[in-house]
Amino acid sequence: MKIILASASPRRRELLAKIVPDFEVIVSGVDEILEPNLTPKEQVTKLAYIKAKDVFDKTNGNRIVIGSDTMVAKDNKIYGKPKNEDNAKKMIRELCSGNGTHSVYTGLTILVEENGIYKEYKTCDEAKVHFKEISDEEIQRWIDTGKAMDKAGAYAMQEEFGVFVDKIEGNFSTIIGFPIHIVYDILKKYIF
Repeated sequence: MKIILASASPRRRELLAKIVPDFEVIVSGVDEILEPNLTPKEQVTKLAYIKAKDVFDKTNGNRIVIGSDTMVAKDNKIYGKPKNEDNAKKMIRELCSGNGTHSVYTGLTILVEENGIYKEYKTCDEAKVHFKEISDEEIQRWIDTGKAMDKAGAYAMQEEFGVFVDKIEGNFSTIIGFPIHIVYDILKKYIF
């Protein structure tokens, strides 16, 4: 069975490789447009589906197509990838304000065609992240690494920024953007 990851994310590639060594990457060509009346959880679930469906519709044969999308949210405000360094600093300050707790939602869609039978698996996993207090100097030092600019919420807890994470509630891989515990449970029905 051919496995296709519908994502350009190097982090998703690394995590999928922990489950299956052989897969193909085909990046979806859909526009990631947010709908104003959807919650963050509904947004990521929808985006994961349209990414997977776009790639599924461009391929054929027995295959498994995996799409995923991740959003950081606090008080229903979505924090995407920062537009510039000032925007990244503002995001981190807002995420650290109050009790320093926010949610990371990762939507996951797995589409399967096996011997002409089609199945869809759609879900969303949530993890809560609790930040410690972070000084402006520490934020700047993180921004200066250059690693904040391509991450939702302007941070990556698997990088140097991880020292500012006090605790998490949920699965670490969900925060990185690819809930491998859920992916494994679905894939094992087909490939193990």
